[in-house]
This record gives sequence, C-alpha cells and structure tokens, in this order.
Amino acid sequence: MKLSTLVCQDCSKAAVLFSSKKRILEFISELAHEKLPYLPQQDILNALASREKLGSTGIGRGIAIPHGRMGGVEEPLALVLVSDKPVNFDAIDNCPVDIFVALIVPDGDNQQHLKTLATIADKLSNKEFCKQLRNAKTDAELYQVIVDQS
Repeated sequence: MKLSTLVCQDCSKAAVLFSSKKRILEFISELAHEKLPYLPQQDILNALASREKLGSTGIGRGIAIPHGRMGGVEEPLALVLVSDKPVNFDAIDNCPVDIFVALIVPDGDNQQHLKTLATIADKLSNKEFCKQLRNAKTDAELYQVIVDQS
C-alpha cells in the first residue's frame, strides 16, 4: 500500500501553525469532516481524543500518527500536516512534533488498520522523506513529496 493512495491533495497541509495538541486534533477533525461530511466533526474529534487518552501517538523524532476508528468509514483516510513550528504532543521521546499523519479508519477492520499504520510508520522511518516533508513550503509541494516518495 502506498501512502499516496490514502492521501488526497487537499488533505496535505504545509507550514500550518498550531499552538497546542488540542488545536491540532481539532484541525484534523475539521479537515477530515470536509472529506467525510457524513461524519460529524465532533465524532471525529472524539475518536482521535479517545485514542490519545490511551497513550500519545507521538512516535518520536518529531512525528505523530493520530488516528481513530469510526463506524461508517469505508476506506482509510490519511491527512498529512506539517507544522511551521513543532508543538508539544506528549511524544514518547518528549520532543515536540511537527509532522502529523492522521488516520481515520473503518471501525472493526483491525487487519486493515494495522497494515495502514505499518505502511505509514515505515514511510516515516525514512529520514530523507521526513526532511522533504519538512522542507515543503506549500500544500502542493507537500502533496508532490508524498506522491514522488510513496
């Protein structure tokens, strides 16, 4: 599975400014609601926040993979956001986060969910890929990095 099959161009946001973990999750839920209008934004936010309560999805090296399972979702949706300035996200290495790959997945499809998370984590383990994500100045540049590298 390629990351580019999960992310559409308008789900890639470069150089965004966030002030808190809460605001990041709110922005992700707003963006996901635009792509999945049949899901209430608050329900998306609740799914993301519930997962964060289990433990931070900040995996270290300035990267977080916030995700939530939702009924009514047929295919996984990924959103890639790169913050202009890193934000405290309670990551496992206690470092602030600037790359967020958010994921909304169908409820109940554990195999697909794990496969999708593994694909994303594998891609984000590539330091050059992360450097290119961080260097993208526009949404279009960010999306092009995703397409070219996945």
